[in-house]
Amino acid sequence: MAYTTINKSTDYFNTKLYTGNGGTQSITGVGHQPDFNWIKCRSNATDHALQDIVRGNTKSLQSNSNSADATVTNGVTAFTSDGFNLGAGGDVNTNGRTYCSWNWKAGTSFSNSAGANGASIASTGSANQDVGFSICTYTNTNTNTIKHGLDVVPDVIIAKTLGVSGSWFLGSEKMLGGWNKKLNLDSTGAVATETRPFYPGSAAPTSSVFSSDQSVFGAGGSATETMIAYCFAEKQGYSKFGSYIGNGNADGSFIYTGFKPAWIMIKRAIGGTDNWVMFDNKRSPFNEVNENLAANTDSSTNTGIKIDMLSNGFKCRVAEGNTNVAGNTYIYMAFGQTLVGTNNIPNNAR
Repeated sequence: MAYTTINKSTDYFNTKLYTGNGGTQSITGVGHQPDFNWIKCRSNATDHALQDIVRGNTKSLQSNSNSADATVTNGVTAFTSDGFNLGAGGDVNTNGRTYCSWNWKAGTSFSNSAGANGASIASTGSANQDVGFSICTYTNTNTNTIKHGLDVVPDVIIAKTLGVSGSWFLGSEKMLGGWNKKLNLDSTGAVATETRPFYPGSAAPTSSVFSSDQSVFGAGGSATETMIAYCFAEKQGYSKFGSYIGNGNADGSFIYTGFKPAWIMIKRAIGGTDNWVMFDNKRSPFNEVNENLAANTDSSTNTGIKIDMLSNGFKCRVAEGNTNVAGNTYIYMAFGQTLVGTNNIPNNAR
């Protein structure tokens, strides 16, 4: 039996580093068309810039802000087959500044009408069932069901309003212990009970749809909200989502993923309030991995938090709040770089 159907993880996720030139440039070497493109300046304090193929490359959101979707014509000007093109936008291409871009491949476009596939409202999106990732946009009024396109129950949903300001909501039974819990990506806050984002009326996501009540998302809880949702389903040998307990030791907690991570995001969920810290194998290609950025802040690179990226998981290497306080609960998302042969069996040797 095959371990994984994903022979080359960089066909679906890859980190690309580059230096801004203050004009126009084409960033190549991603390995696929980035249907979801997340850019952050490493060298300076600037906002994050999140683009996707469903909203369009000129529409940008900031993970560190609750701001509405903005049109940025001189930011990411196009997605290409091996990367993306840039204009002179300050958040993505200031001359001499260094940048990090994280790039995910979605897949087949879909358009689902109201009443079809168990959905009460229409949605459009892009879904790749092989790697468990979809992007969908919809206009939510009251409580509705929305097609997510994964064909399995999502493990993680991250959603945000587009037309008005409103926080980012993350829901996950696997990570948070129930769909009636939430974390806010743009906040340091701990996990809280909240049924409206993804569990209204005790309706958990299914293999076709998820439920959502728009009243929690936008400023003032307006009656109609245009939304974006990024949905993930765990895939063996490529992605892993879960939680762990810190031990408060430099010989820290080991978290098994089953593959060597290429990108990890960690957040303290219970026990304190800390940043959403992100690590990857390009900024820190060797252990200890110590260059990190935070999804909820505009800060430049931090090097005080350390982990090891191992052949089958990761290990915390510092006793500190963001990743490893004894007895505290942390959640994580990891995407990997399993090396497999023609028989889809992993080679986890370092």
